[in-house]
Amino acid sequence: MTSAGVPTHGPGGGSRLGLTYPLSDGGRDAVHTRSGRTVADVTLDGVVAGEIGADDLRVGPETLLLQAEFAAQGGNEQLADNLRRGAELVAFGDDELLQFYDALRPGRSTAAELDELAARLEAQDATRCAALVREARAAYVRRGLIT
Repeated sequence: MTSAGVPTHGPGGGSRLGLTYPLSDGGRDAVHTRSGRTVADVTLDGVVAGEIGADDLRVGPETLLLQAEFAAQGGNEQLADNLRRGAELVAFGDDELLQFYDALRPGRSTAAELDELAARLEAQDATRCAALVREARAAYVRRGLIT
């Protein structure tokens, strides 16, 4: 267990993929960025040389899911759920993410538009995010924020 109270082992006592929390202490060669590079391969020298691009700095879904596992083991299921949703959103571009954010702001979308957004997310395997959109839609309707 770390000083933050997060277990350093996976279910059943063994570490998942031999990794422990925090990942920076021992997982730099096993954790990958969105481009597939290991975190250890991302260096300042590589950035200066132009060898490291934007996708080399973006988190990969596997890393977010691993962080979610650590959060859940540490008793923080809400953070784990957020990280799992984040892992689903890695597949979307920045412009799409901004559209999702804007659509979820109260009064920016109709109930039907939020239903369409949830269906779109679900069609692209973002089922946790789709469920969150449906939950927000229901809350907005219940509170009279949208129709």
